Amino acid sequence: MNFSEWLTAENIWLGIGFSGQALFASRFIIQWFKSEIVGRSVIPLAFWYLSLGGGLVLLSYAIYKGDPVFITGQATGIIVYSRNLYLIFREKRNQRETLLAGGTERPRENSAT
Repeated sequence: MNFSEWLTAENIWLGIGFSGQALFASRFIIQWFKSEIVGRSVIPLAFWYLSLGGGLVLLSYAIYKGDPVFITGQATGIIVYSRNLYLIFREKRNQRETLLAGGTERPRENSAT
């Protein structure tokens, strides 16, 4: 089988699905490495970006496959990942505003970095 015979819409979508899964799974590797570096369990900011990116790619694949269970699961996850990113950036903005106003609030030790 030559490349042009292999390059079908189904195989392209299969590649997209595997890419999304790899992106989504890589978040655990990033979290593990970061936790090992700091010596405690942490969830780095990259974890949420990889969750969101992988979730979006997998949602696209689920829509292509027309699987309502897969679609619901990924769409729900995307809401959670987006909300977490919003909360992280809101906290950082509030800390920055407090410091600019002359306050002494410092980032919490458990903050995502």
